[in-house]
Amino acid sequence: MALSVQSPAAPPRNPGPRWGFGFLRRADAVLPRPVFDFLLGLGTWVAVAAMPGPRRASRAYLATVRGRPAAWTEVWRHFLEFMQTLMLIGRVSAGQPYRCALAPPGDAFAALMASGQPALFGTFHFGHSDLLGFMLGEFNRKVHMIRLRVENSTDLEQLAEQRGGGIAFLWVNEPQAMLFALKAAVQSGASVAMKCDRLGHSAKLEGFDFLGARRLFPFTIYHLAILFRRPVMLCVSVAHGPTDSLVHCSPLFEPGEDGRDAAFARARTHFQEFLHRVETLLRDDPYRWFNFLPLNPPASP
Repeated sequence: MALSVQSPAAPPRNPGPRWGFGFLRRADAVLPRPVFDFLLGLGTWVAVAAMPGPRRASRAYLATVRGRPAAWTEVWRHFLEFMQTLMLIGRVSAGQPYRCALAPPGDAFAALMASGQPALFGTFHFGHSDLLGFMLGEFNRKVHMIRLRVENSTDLEQLAEQRGGGIAFLWVNEPQAMLFALKAAVQSGASVAMKCDRLGHSAKLEGFDFLGARRLFPFTIYHLAILFRRPVMLCVSVAHGPTDSLVHCSPLFEPGEDGRDAAFARARTHFQEFLHRVETLLRDDPYRWFNFLPLNPPASP
């Protein structure tokens, strides 16, 4: 979910100084919550001013989803929502209780969890979705999360340690090694969780309708599903109180026995229908979208 920046000369890292997230977590632990929230709001204004790329992307996205130019206060609120979510991850990694509930209809997700069947879980840089992998771990599932390792943030690794040994990471920073690790993870019977919205680390792209245009999205999860005969479940999570979230899930996609072309046709329908659901959630609250990058580019005809 992080606002990552990358250059050829340095490993990717979150914006700000290397000590920034550690400082925020220490301040959060010692300051009264109203004081910390006030200072976080001030610091967010600094981030808006100091980060022209994410700021432009936020304004363009908000204008697209709302159909009008975005005010500076709306961009600030978008940044602040992201910072508050990062702080939530830090608090949960420090032991704060956190609960997930299923938005209806959640029957397919509940049945998949009860079955113990390994699956591929897809999500987006959206709301509280970074915590979904740890919810899966609570169902006694071994889950490998595909992530971009960043230099100055270790909250997810700490959260994985705090939640027990069911969570592992596959780092996309080394794509050749990651491919072997991914194959080994799937063949071991583990579930795999990955993001399905950014183009940077996916070679399989297809066009889907999203926010008024036909845009390119990664389609890798379905290629893996058909290759390894694994079902796909798409999920996003939204705030539902200070320490709770509401999880929205797709129906279960099964590779089936109707042939490769038919399976991919069903996969496209499955992904498009869930994108429509995500779009509805964004029009209800646009600040849930944490891709501080230009919107996915239009697909060629």
